[in-house]
Amino acid sequence: MPLTFHRKPALVAYVTCGDPDLATTREIVLAAIEAGADVIELGVPFSDPVADGPVIQRASERALKHGTSLAQVLTLAAEVREHAQSTGIIIFSYLNPILRMGMEKFCKVARAAGVDGALVTDLPVEEAGEYLRAMRGHDLSPVFLAAPTSPDERLKRIAEASRGFVYAVSRTGVTGARQELADDARKLVKRLRRVTKLPVALGFGISTPEQFAEVGSFADAVVVGSAIVETIERNRGREAAAVGEFVRKLSSASAKSLVGAG
Repeated sequence: MPLTFHRKPALVAYVTCGDPDLATTREIVLAAIEAGADVIELGVPFSDPVADGPVIQRASERALKHGTSLAQVLTLAAEVREHAQSTGIIIFSYLNPILRMGMEKFCKVARAAGVDGALVTDLPVEEAGEYLRAMRGHDLSPVFLAAPTSPDERLKRIAEASRGFVYAVSRTGVTGARQELADDARKLVKRLRRVTKLPVALGFGISTPEQFAEVGSFADAVVVGSAIVETIERNRGREAAAVGEFVRKLSSASAKSLVGAG
């Protein structure tokens, strides 16, 4: 199944798998889908998450204490796929866990699990030849990050290598909720539109329904990560219900921004 957005703006929801445990992650993901998430990013916990802010770092540490692995995340993806046929599922990982499993094996298992694509945060497009061949060989969508600091030539290369959508980073630095969005975000989406017809999803720092609606007015999709992980951290014992409530608020902002755009 090709990775597509069925509405605009779509909601892409990130979770760190295994925080607080894999069974709860499954409940959280299904609650997010029921509440309106269009694509789920299943985050593979990693010991040195250099691109992530403190919220996701803490979640990774908690998940690793339980021994959460890439293989377990792929099993979780298969379980989610059984319950959600039309939701996009992306594996969000650093390169090391994939190399340890083996590029070819990762793609084969991911495809069998019903995964649509992957985003490898620390793999630059310039060094992604083997990865791209393996992904395309198994009909998986590689998604790359595009930053405001990237020159136009690099944005073009990122767009050409990506399938499904391009993930535009709203600002430089690590993940984490922000009070306001930088002008760089809107400019970056415009620059990407000049070099690709793929949908553009904007992420890093979006944490409120108001920000969601703002981004939805100029991007095709909105990625929410740290705010969801923080919701999980703050609501021990009722994680799935809390995430469902939060995603529902974002989804209603999405509907309002669509009405406003019309």
